[in-house]
Formats: sequence, structure tokens, C-alpha cells
Amino acid sequence: MILTVTPNPSLDRTYEVPALERGEVIRADGERMDPGGKGVNVSRAVAAAGRRTLAVLPLGGAPGALVAELLDAQGIEVAPVPVAGATRSNIALAEADGVLTKINAPGPDLSAAEQELLLDTVRSHSRAADWIACCGSLPRGLAPSWYADLVTRAHAVGARIALDTSGRALLEALRARPDVVKPNAEELAEAVGRPLATVGDALKAAEELRALGARTVLASLGADGQLLVADAGAWFGSARVTAVRSNVGAGDASLAGFLIAGGTGPEALASAVAHGAAAVRLPGSVMPTPADLDPAAVTVTADIPLDRELTEPVS
Repeated sequence: MILTVTPNPSLDRTYEVPALERGEVIRADGERMDPGGKGVNVSRAVAAAGRRTLAVLPLGGAPGALVAELLDAQGIEVAPVPVAGATRSNIALAEADGVLTKINAPGPDLSAAEQELLLDTVRSHSRAADWIACCGSLPRGLAPSWYADLVTRAHAVGARIALDTSGRALLEALRARPDVVKPNAEELAEAVGRPLATVGDALKAAEELRALGARTVLASLGADGQLLVADAGAWFGSARVTAVRSNVGAGDASLAGFLIAGGTGPEALASAVAHGAAAVRLPGSVMPTPADLDPAAVTVTADIPLDRELTEPVS
């Protein structure tokens, strides 16, 4: 079972539009409403693969009730933590050329009692989990050290932790030695405090995160592929993608694919790349099923192209 923790979930509305023009009335070509938040997306991807998952998340107000209803409709077990504030609602505008514009609300302010209840709920379900995926931004009220506390408590009961967050929350959590961290290129650059122009730059940054405490780094480099850096070595994975429809949740699908395949080694990296590549071909934040995957399009190698320039270098 893969348990996911989403401290700041959302109700996501995605509109497909021909082009985004400020000040104009834009007619959408399509729309979707999905339960959102990075951990929620991981649970959705795990469930789409036919695996058991449990989503732990604070829920409040009408949006929170709708998130729980949507997750239940997808066959996802939910361990809700009731909170006084309303769950946030986010909007994504997906243009025909693949450009995505997102408007993310801040979310509720969690009280000290609500924060502790969230940690206790995770702890109470930890022993049944093969992996715990802790994902996304922290809502108002939670200190940057909150993820570090969660990792420490989970390790105390023998659970393995995969962490997907950024900024100070990521740096604070590294001291608790999470088993896997999954930054994208921008988050990786922010963590080491310098720009990334090549795959080699990203590899060096990933190695620095390991030196700070991460046991394994799974780094998403967008269209360029993914890096896996661990004690056993480093690998680079990429996939052919002919058309991008939406990249919402693609990184979350990648993390789900990685954990589904065991969370270690080149085989898990290949699964991560296949899931991420499948996700960008789907509308909104739809998560891929096994039928959507194209393993033959994936390449994984230990011969990392250090000098390859990133398609979207991070300054």
C-alpha cells in the first residue's frame, strides 16, 4: 500500500482554451474538475495502476467535501482530517500549444491542534504502508520543519518516505534523511542556490542534496528526462513524446510510477519516466492507466549525457 500525505489539497478546475488573451472573453474547448494536490495526484496515479493507496489530507468546507466525493468515486481510500477552513480551489488554463497557466489559492490556516491531528493520522496508518509519499506545499500555519517532523516520526515506525516539496521545507526535511526526494529542475536549482544549464549541472546539484541528507534523488528535468542518483549509482531516463496536451500532475505521475516499481534502481526510473510521459499526453490532471504507458519509448542509461544542455535552463 502507498500512503500519500497532502497537507494543502485542492479542488482543481482545468479549462482547455485555444489561446490565453488578457482582457478578452475566452471560450473553453473543454473542462475538468479533479481532486488536486501533489499527494492526491500520486494516489490517483497509484489507483489508476490498480494498486492500493490511502490518501491522508485535511479537508474543510464544501470544496473539501467535493474532493472527498471525487476521490471516493475513483476508488481511493481517504483518511480525512477535519479542519475549520475551506479547502482551496485552483484554476488551470491549458492552451492548445501546451502552455499552462495556473492560479493556486493559498489554502486554509491550520491550527496547532489540526496540525497535530494530521501527524497523528499519518502515524496511525504508517505501519500498513510500503511507502509514504509526502507531497506539495505547506498550508498556512505549518512551520517549514513540519515535513522534517513527519519524516522522523515515520522512520520511527519503520516506514519509507518519498518527499516532493521545495524551498525551505525541503531543506529542513533533508536533515531527517528522507528515503527519496523528487525535485524538478527549478526546485533543484533553488535548493543549491545556483542556475542549472546542463544535465551535468543537475547531476551535481542532486549529489549535493544527497550530501545534505537525501538518500536518493529523483530529479525531473521536464522534457529532457529524469535523473536518479542513489548509493548504487546514477541513471538518466528519457522518453519520446510526440504531443503534449497537459503537464498538470506529470511529476506526480512520475513519482507514483517510481514507487509502484519498488522505489529503487533503474527499473523504477524507467517506470517513473513512462508514467510521466503518459501523463503529459492526457487532458488536465488525468492520471495514466497501464494501457496509456509506452515502455518501448523509454530509454534508461548509466551513461549520463553531462554536457547536454537543458531545453529550459533554470536561472
